[in-house]
Amino acid sequence: MRIPSSYLVQFHEPEGYLDFARFGPPSFAVVDASTRLVEASVSAGPSTVDDLMRQELRAKAAVARLCRGDTDHVTLLPNTSTGLFQAALGVTGEVLVSSGEFPANTYPWARSPSVDVSWLPPGPVTADVVRAALTPRTTAVSVSAVDFRTGYRADLAALREVVGDRLLVVDGIQGFGVVDEPWEVADVLVVGGQKWLRAGWSTGFMTLSDRALSRLDPVLSGWTGAEDPGLFDNGIHPVGEGAAGWSITNLSPIASGALAAALELVEVAGVEAIQARVVERSDELAEVIRAAGGEVVSALDRRAGILAFTLPEHAPSVIGAALADAGVAATVRPEHVRLSPHASTTADTVARFATALKEIRKPVVVEVPAPAPAVTSEVLTALIPTVNSLATALGPGTEVVLHDLGALPNSIIAIAGDLTGRKVGGPMTDLLLGLVRRGTTQDLAGYETYAPDGRVIHSSTVFLRDADGVAVGCLCVNSDPGPNRRPETAVSGAPAVEAFPGDVDTLQRLLVERAVTAVGVPVELMKKSHKSQVVRVLDEAGLFLIRDSIDYLAGVLGVTRYTIYNYLNEVRG
Repeated sequence: MRIPSSYLVQFHEPEGYLDFARFGPPSFAVVDASTRLVEASVSAGPSTVDDLMRQELRAKAAVARLCRGDTDHVTLLPNTSTGLFQAALGVTGEVLVSSGEFPANTYPWARSPSVDVSWLPPGPVTADVVRAALTPRTTAVSVSAVDFRTGYRADLAALREVVGDRLLVVDGIQGFGVVDEPWEVADVLVVGGQKWLRAGWSTGFMTLSDRALSRLDPVLSGWTGAEDPGLFDNGIHPVGEGAAGWSITNLSPIASGALAAALELVEVAGVEAIQARVVERSDELAEVIRAAGGEVVSALDRRAGILAFTLPEHAPSVIGAALADAGVAATVRPEHVRLSPHASTTADTVARFATALKEIRKPVVVEVPAPAPAVTSEVLTALIPTVNSLATALGPGTEVVLHDLGALPNSIIAIAGDLTGRKVGGPMTDLLLGLVRRGTTQDLAGYETYAPDGRVIHSSTVFLRDADGVAVGCLCVNSDPGPNRRPETAVSGAPAVEAFPGDVDTLQRLLVERAVTAVGVPVELMKKSHKSQVVRVLDEAGLFLIRDSIDYLAGVLGVTRYTIYNYLNEVRG
């Protein structure tokens, strides 16, 4: 069944949006209706409020048509929780509820003083499960039309037959408007409009059957639910007739208008056409998942628009973070990742998801620096006693440092003098780390830099090499030229400023802060391209020669370590 273009042109969610089971971006019609009603309220003329309140009748009429009922059995609500609490407070006796329901469906029953809850096991609420749990004391069964975790679509007709004359309470928020169900079999149907109906927050409705109206006590019924609500005679009026008697107060007419616009769009397209399109997109996404070696763990037969999946050897949190980096919106649960396409979901969105999943499945290649040959450690150890002797020979205001490049990042194995305040076991400077990473280990003589306290110092660095000419250590001499020092120019293009961190954490923090500053965008505003550029700068600076630096950077950028690995693979070509 083809979906009308007049319906599709009303939507323009971002490419990659696959999270309608959490929130449905409103249509242009809903936005226009809300804007028009807000603008009308600004005039505040003699008839403004009365005109706005007519939106309630419009919304109720649309609900009644889609539920195959009438407006006498419809009341408007700001959310599903309100309706479920009203039902729970009006029921007495034993109520069957699955412990695996979304919490909005369990708390009302657990909080109701008149209800004895019998918890069904987590899993699909089928007719057989309910039949086995029914007792003579059971007065009601509460169920979600579509399970929020697995996407299982309850067989409402079969449940109605099993429940018999008991009350059947249905939360329809994950299915209404996108699956064709016999909603009229529910005694109480509650639906929020912010998800699949795409009406925005604070919109929704409840329908009540004649059975529900005759058996339930409308404990939460306000002045708008009373007879003659406009008669202010200092008395408490009886509850009004029909579902109107369950009204607590007036719903915002702006919310009513938004809900009406959303429901009327569903009528334009037809639920069957919307459902067919959602199934089509779900099948395409499922094929992408299987092609990537993943497993669809949501319902395959009785399903709606929810598609949950896993990938072997990848935690859902890692998958979700990688999808977010690729611009794909999904819901991440501890056990799986949940996708939920709508009729407006485009082929480009499916393609974006496919590309993101392929990237996740790529093997991660991490360049590990080769350790210095073990034979050189004896040579460096032999040089340690000369450090103190050399510093003594050079006189006061001199610091001599010996680094073992095979011990990165804690490379200082000997130090004499306190010009920079470092100790044995400390890291090398940012300058040396970058040189080692880039392999440009030529000797540096007489360059000018600054001590941590701001004093100008002269530095020279000589690299120590093995028999093959590979740098395995370096000997650095720093000296305070005193008040008569002459400014020098950095040798061989070396930076004029060098940091002397006292520990590895300080070195990591300094390098990352410097890279973020170089990119010029605050972390909270960074897009993927900016974060990738930060990784490029830090790779050249040698950050990733430091153990656990991947985890540190991931925390700063708000991504997973897996994402940092991906960026590294990209920048290294």
